[in-house]
Amino acid sequence: MHTNRRALLKSAGALGVAVQTSSGAPRFADDRAYWLRLLERLGEPVLGNLSRGTLKNAMPVECSGGNQTERRRYAHLEAFARLLAGIAPWLETRLDPGPEHDLQQHCRELARQALSVATDPGSPDFLNFNEGAQPLVDCGFLAQALVRAPGELWRKLDAGAQRRLAAALASSRSIVPGQSNWLLFSAMVETALAAMGERWDALRIDYAVRKIEDWYLGDGVYGDGPQFHWDYYNSFVIQPMLLDTLRNIAAHSDRWNALLAGVQARARRYAAIQERLIGPDGSFPPVGRSIAYRCGAFQVLAQAALLGELPPPLTPPRVRCAMTVMVRRVMDAPGTFDERGWLRIGLCGHQPHLGESYISTGSLYLCSVALLPLALPPPDPFWAGAAEDWTSRRIWAGLDMPADHAL
Repeated sequence: MHTNRRALLKSAGALGVAVQTSSGAPRFADDRAYWLRLLERLGEPVLGNLSRGTLKNAMPVECSGGNQTERRRYAHLEAFARLLAGIAPWLETRLDPGPEHDLQQHCRELARQALSVATDPGSPDFLNFNEGAQPLVDCGFLAQALVRAPGELWRKLDAGAQRRLAAALASSRSIVPGQSNWLLFSAMVETALAAMGERWDALRIDYAVRKIEDWYLGDGVYGDGPQFHWDYYNSFVIQPMLLDTLRNIAAHSDRWNALLAGVQARARRYAAIQERLIGPDGSFPPVGRSIAYRCGAFQVLAQAALLGELPPPLTPPRVRCAMTVMVRRVMDAPGTFDERGWLRIGLCGHQPHLGESYISTGSLYLCSVALLPLALPPPDPFWAGAAEDWTSRRIWAGLDMPADHAL
């Protein structure tokens, strides 16, 4: 590891020691340095190995209820695509020279090399983009990463890697999505292909966004299909991918422009709900499937902060404090990582029975989407503002607060 990067990560202050502010809100000596330390901890094993063509050899594939041989067909693209979906905005942002910029440059180079290796049929780490059903999911996450960082992850690729990457994404069209959030993976792939200057299929986008619109249930919540499920899929997939599809496809077609304002309003409401779900100690209800994606459950709140779409009375510092304590609650639990630095199944430590049959080591890297606000530069109020208590901490401390209301 570069010595400057080591110094940066060491400076996360007491990496685990909280200080009290005058408001009583806990704040770590340097919240951003902690988030960056976590980004590197998640990213280095995946990007480092894939860029060298050693990911399949190095990454364990832990399963709790599924067939390990089957999951090994998909786990490596899962890890890579989901990691990139979370760190892509940070890769794209402009930073001043310094240790963080050095870390960013290092990760950019690894990510581009990894994209080249992953799409090279002659590489030992050539990934599976179209065999079985699962690759459609992770082509969707990879497409989301590309629209979140087009400069670093697309335009700076060499021409050969660009051709292979476009072909890899397009090959996922052979997979038929189910009547669920999976429709958005197809839409996200088409959106990325449009942004890449490739031929794209408007029907796949139209069908997905119209079905999701049909499944809107009220108060900022969509069904995953025609019925409501108590889980975090509104945040894992539905709302972030719907937003990223509509915001990015607008440059290529105005067909769906009328939907965007309503989708944004619903996302703001869902972000408000998510902030209230973070308890005073950073815990949150362990409800629904895929809970082993850990802090990835709060992607909508992270994305609202990144896009400047936090609803009143939420403020960026309030959300930073809530999310920092929540992320630490799940990611710092003993057993979260194995002795070689790979994620293990669980929510608060190693809890393999919390994984469903489709959960393996690779899928766990969706936790990285909680890190979206790192794309806001250090002077942004999200990072520079004085610490504030979040809603549940205020209420459970006995403070008077305005009542919550539906959208």
